[in-house]
Amino acid sequence: MSSPTSPRSRRGRKASADGPRASLKQLLPFLLEHKGVLVVVAILSILEALATLGQPLVVGQVIERVQAGEMLGMLVWLLIGLVVASSLIGGWQHYLLQRTGTAVVYSSRKRLIARLLHLPVREFDARRTGDLVSRVGTDTTLLYAVLTQGLADSLGGALIFVGAIIAMALIDPVLLLLILVVIGVSGTVVALLSGRIRTATQAQQEKVGELASGVERAVGSIRTIRAAGAAEREQAAIGETARGAYDAGVNVAKASALVVPIAGVALQVSLLVVLGVGGFRVASGAISIAELVTFVMFLFFLVGPLGSFFGAISSVNQALGALGRIQEVLDLPTESDDDAVIAAAVAAEPMVADAAGVVPAIEFRDVRFRYPESVVAARRKAENEAMKTLTDAHVETSAVAVADEPVVDDDVLRGVSFSVPAGARVALVGPSGAGKSTTLSLIERFYDPTGGAILLHGRDIRTLHRDELRSQLGYVEQDAPTLAGTIAENLRLASPDASDEQCERVLRDVNLGEVLERSPLGLDAPVGEAGVMLSGGERQRLAIARALLAAPPILLLDESTSSLDGLNEQRMREAFDAVATGRTLVVIAHRLSTVVDSDHIVVIDHGEVVGQGTHSELVASTPLYRDLAKHQLLV
Repeated sequence: MSSPTSPRSRRGRKASADGPRASLKQLLPFLLEHKGVLVVVAILSILEALATLGQPLVVGQVIERVQAGEMLGMLVWLLIGLVVASSLIGGWQHYLLQRTGTAVVYSSRKRLIARLLHLPVREFDARRTGDLVSRVGTDTTLLYAVLTQGLADSLGGALIFVGAIIAMALIDPVLLLLILVVIGVSGTVVALLSGRIRTATQAQQEKVGELASGVERAVGSIRTIRAAGAAEREQAAIGETARGAYDAGVNVAKASALVVPIAGVALQVSLLVVLGVGGFRVASGAISIAELVTFVMFLFFLVGPLGSFFGAISSVNQALGALGRIQEVLDLPTESDDDAVIAAAVAAEPMVADAAGVVPAIEFRDVRFRYPESVVAARRKAENEAMKTLTDAHVETSAVAVADEPVVDDDVLRGVSFSVPAGARVALVGPSGAGKSTTLSLIERFYDPTGGAILLHGRDIRTLHRDELRSQLGYVEQDAPTLAGTIAENLRLASPDASDEQCERVLRDVNLGEVLERSPLGLDAPVGEAGVMLSGGERQRLAIARALLAAPPILLLDESTSSLDGLNEQRMREAFDAVATGRTLVVIAHRLSTVVDSDHIVVIDHGEVVGQGTHSELVASTPLYRDLAKHQLLV
């Protein structure tokens, strides 16, 4: 049975394929979170606009009184008061918008982080980590401009703009008409450029994401790169990506730079028109000198906000380009969204007992699986990039490391069926790329099968909430990562309430007691970035200790002893024996010596089960297993 796909998931893929888009409407949820502050800002904008628009009127009155030889009285103090009030109100408004802009960035980052940490694993396999990280950092920062530049400039400027037009219309409609022609031409040009700015910004942010991915890849593999003498090649490759980001940034600058002079040109042309035509109208007696001066002041108040508005268009369009990338992630379905759709579509399987009347702990029923197209495309792109790097470096293709579970277009699993009795130790063996690690990924529901069903205690795992499912599973990956932090933080990842005594006990069970003695900090000793202060075997044992500390009823171990020497492997087997009582173990191993005493062994080759039984039974019945045993001197 194929796993259903939610409409929301399909929309997410379409958005990704067509390129991220965003509109002003999609900004509203971010802004409405702070509607109380924005109301205060709106009131302040009105007050600032009134104080600003009152200044030319007072100046006009001052000129008229001076011409008439009358006393100025309180007009000077009124003018000073309006200037001071306008400045103070503007400063307060600026502070509120700066603070709110920071809050918008903070809330958008929280929403992005919450979404990222709950996305299905397929999304991480199909996307580059650095690109996702850049959306949390770089892209969200551009939203700051919406409030600090876009909203502030457009809201206050719009009020002043409208007020100035009304006042100018009352003074001289003819001059105003000429000014509006100039402004109309300028506005049309800006409108045509705004779409170009948004497109250029989207391209720039994509390149910045690629750059972040390249840097993250290089820094995360710095030892391998140094040892291979590939630092210069990596520098050149990342430099080429940085050049692409630079070129995209230049395109944004070019589009934005065209907007800035338009306001200046509009002001200069408008001023020349007013001085030329206005001087003629003063000479003809149509308006007075005081009215012309007042009109010129209103002109500056008109064109000033217009320039700010043009700049706001540039800022908002850049923010919308970044918002498109943010919204693309926010629109992706989470694992919980997948659960809701899949659980409704998958009928709960009845509990089917085996011949002895016992329900297996885990059962695979004719399971088929192939990776999603997005993951296959991402892997193919990565392989092409790797081949290009190898070609540039003149390295033989035989030096390319091949993943244990390659992502291919065909089914990775082809009708796999086997059962794991409760409390038993079952081993999965077979050559690299056979599909062994994929079976554990499916049990953990990192992916769902494209056909067949996987049952946990008789229930289709797709009908279980993933948290409920995973609470019953302990999973040690093939390359289990060590998180930056302390030993205790790594151990308590799945057991946050574990005591220090429990942590120390499990460390000694896996022969890591000496790690505690290296530092006076004990459990609080740092392990370094990605566990760099531990050896490969110690990192693997720490991952196993983390799973053992959680003490789940089912343990999934993927090559969990591959980095251990003989002594530590024996100690690990003893630790497994100690915790295996009453628990179910599913173990993947290339070294058959670690699984020959398993209760049941399943042999997988090319995504199919080619043999099942005990070690002695498989040696007699399954040629592939017999060959593996011979090569490891076990027969």
